[in-house]
Amino acid sequence: MSDTKQSFDFDAAALAAYLEQQVEGFKGPLTAEKFAGGQSNPTFLIVAASGKYVLRRKPPGELLKSAHAVDREFRVMAALANTDVPVARAYHLCENDSIIGSMFYLMEFIDGRVMWDPALPEASNEERTAIYDEMNRVLAALHSVNIDAVGLSDYGKPGNYFERQVGRWTKQYRAAQTEAIPEMEKLMEWLPANMPDDDGRVALAHGDFRLDNMMFHPNEPRVLALVDWELSTLGHPFADLAYQCMQLRMAHGGVMSGLGGVDRSALGIPSEQQYVAQYCQRMGLTEIPHWHFYLAFSFFRFAAILQGVKKRALDGNASSEKALQMGALVEPLAKMAAELID
Repeated sequence: MSDTKQSFDFDAAALAAYLEQQVEGFKGPLTAEKFAGGQSNPTFLIVAASGKYVLRRKPPGELLKSAHAVDREFRVMAALANTDVPVARAYHLCENDSIIGSMFYLMEFIDGRVMWDPALPEASNEERTAIYDEMNRVLAALHSVNIDAVGLSDYGKPGNYFERQVGRWTKQYRAAQTEAIPEMEKLMEWLPANMPDDDGRVALAHGDFRLDNMMFHPNEPRVLALVDWELSTLGHPFADLAYQCMQLRMAHGGVMSGLGGVDRSALGIPSEQQYVAQYCQRMGLTEIPHWHFYLAFSFFRFAAILQGVKKRALDGNASSEKALQMGALVEPLAKMAAELID
């Protein structure tokens, strides 16, 4: 198996025998190769006699409580199979750690494009405009899913989503904290004190909605699958929108590339204001009040997530060599959030 630590190895023959019993049409033998990238749940290309598949597993080692919820990923993808949200077909969830050493699921392999640079250097202006419009369409489709009809009415907790999330990520950050960051302290004080009143909006929230979590058609500006559902929950739809806009505010280039300093109009990419307006039009909204709160929350939450990545890297449990580089973003993210609330 390439590009993987010994701790991620598993018995391919035992896995093939298990999947032959559990997945209709699956036939071994198989080979498994870990995909490059990804900080959370190790992901593998499975090449079997019956075709190609993708396997996602929990990482080994000590894990933060409620993290790496591959079972939730599997559940939500299965629920969305017949909706307007493009997802990979979910084949099987294995909750028995003895098969490969941790919980995992098997899903469809999709032969598509993953685009890592939000400036889309490989595309024309017309294609860039179409790709951003397609991302916007998928986000609106996600937030329009009837959660009762697809069996996800219990997929999140009741009450104020932002209150729950600020509490959760404050605890997660504290559990993974490795040094003092004044801006994070400021955010953990400011966010609870400036939380908008609960407006009652509840939608299926992806939690990590971004360009490189989408598989695009090889030749068309069309999303074939929205992937990486680990952080999904029933939540507030504006959290996903603000999270994507937060990323696009980040500096262009580096380990997590945004569009900071990029002339969007010269590239055919909508401005933040235009992108939000497109979303509002699709969702039947006139405006989004408290926009800076949603952005500051997104910076804080992402910083807390990356602090967990950093802690796992220091503990030797991260699934990517980029983990420490990602962890170095915690302080810059917190500073960008602090600038929004000053």
